[in-house]
Amino acid sequence: MKKIHHHFSGVAHKYRGLRTTDIEPILFIKDQFKRARKIEAADVGCGTGRYDLKLFRYLCDRLYLHCIDSNEEMLRQLNEYLTQHKIKNFTAVKAIASDLPLKDDSIDCVFTFNAIHHFQPLGFLSETSRILKDKGYLFIYTRLRSQNSRNIWGRFFPLFSQKETRLYELDELRNILRSIPKLKIESMESFKYKRVSSLDNLVDKAKNHHYSTFYLYAKEELEQSLIEFEQNLRKGFKDPKNIIWHNENILFVVSKQAV
Repeated sequence: MKKIHHHFSGVAHKYRGLRTTDIEPILFIKDQFKRARKIEAADVGCGTGRYDLKLFRYLCDRLYLHCIDSNEEMLRQLNEYLTQHKIKNFTAVKAIASDLPLKDDSIDCVFTFNAIHHFQPLGFLSETSRILKDKGYLFIYTRLRSQNSRNIWGRFFPLFSQKETRLYELDELRNILRSIPKLKIESMESFKYKRVSSLDNLVDKAKNHHYSTFYLYAKEELEQSLIEFEQNLRKGFKDPKNIIWHNENILFVVSKQAV
């Protein structure tokens, strides 16, 4: 955990440039709340705020957001980022996902984007059930282990799928959610994205640890894997400036049931 915390502190200043922010789940969430006049929400594992800015752009002045992360440097970057974009309806809160400093039955919606594999899931879901109002929503956007194995990294970067054991499979997440009595899965939405990049850009992302998975490699192991990754891509694609693949994600839509 200390190693991963150090990873996020080290990449916080460049994190938004390293990662892709998907607009499709934001549009889905917007549609869910099209009749809501006011939304008090929490983004748990918010990082540097790349999804938060999208939420504000599409939910506009209806949204007040508690941006929660355990990494102080990530929150500092988030605060600067949202302030630069003239966003005021937020608070940046340092806390872990299994101990959320919010009142019981006080939140309309909880989001987490590509972060649940960093949490203690039962603790996070128990806290989410506590702070959500009845009929409130939880949105979990993540990638599954099987989806991870099919992307460019799982297919071509040595040991990537074997190293990344923190991700869940569909049944695992479904069973964890079912263990929290008041939370009910309403739907599971699948997303598939066409990606295009150059070999040089992909290698640069790996060198800059755009996934925390790369911190699970020893230094020499990562250096050798980078060499093999480049070789694998050159064998697998005719044009190193035009590498095409697909990323997959899933969105769990969960509601809190009234007793």
